This record gives sequence, structure tokens and C-alpha cells, in this order.
Amino acid sequence: MAQNSEMKPPPEGFVQSRTRGPFSSHNGPFFHKVDGDKFWHGLYVTALHCNSRGRLHGGMMTTFADGLLATAVARANKIPAVTINLNCDICSGADIGDWLEGTARQTGLNDGFAFVEARAWVDEKIVFSASGVFRLLERKG
Repeated sequence: MAQNSEMKPPPEGFVQSRTRGPFSSHNGPFFHKVDGDKFWHGLYVTALHCNSRGRLHGGMMTTFADGLLATAVARANKIPAVTINLNCDICSGADIGDWLEGTARQTGLNDGFAFVEARAWVDEKIVFSASGVFRLLERKG
């Protein structure tokens, strides 16, 4: 996989994410941008992210979607949560070198379950939309 230093820089306002877990870090590099209560994640599609046809793999789309949804829940509730359900509707593809960008928002909260929606795009083309349910966890200690 190409290292960040070999890639063009991310769009203005994005910085490389450095606090992701081992799975996400292995599948990056990921970038993020925050503006007030809004956030975006970004990723340059590399060969590592693609299927045998050289297009962005559906599993990578789902990984990206889970990160978006989880970030929305964490920002809205300020406590840990885990994915209970994730649906990802693939609308189009992406190619090596494309900048994939997305955001998410929490749409509801009921009895310790958070409901969230996300979408991601390349340029102005929607690549996927996603929804999920997360279980909020009690703080330790």
C-alpha cells in the first residue's frame, strides 16, 4: 500500500487520523475533518481497498461506513458504543486514486440504542448510504 507521503495531500481541512484501532489503521490511512458539530472522514482509494476488478471493495465500503456511524454516535453521546446492526446500500463504485469522503449523523436514541445514518461520495457521486444501530455502553470505573 502506498504510504501517505507517496500520496497527494488530502483536501483542505483534513488531517490524518492517528487514534484508530489496529483494524482501521491497517486499512487506512484515514483522514478526518471537524467543523463545529459536523465531521467528515476521508480516504484515498488504493489497491489495498479494491476487489479483483480494481474497484473499491464492498467490504471496504462497509468498514468506512461503520467508522462514520460510530463517530456520529461517539460525538453525540460521549460514551462508548458497539455496532449492533449495520446496513450499507452500495450506489456506485470508486477507483484507485479517488478521494472517498463521508459523514454521518445520529437520528435517534431510545433505551440505550442509538440510530444513525451515513453517506459517502466521490466528487458529487454518492457511493453508498448506510444506517446502523449502536448499543451505548456504560462507562467503566
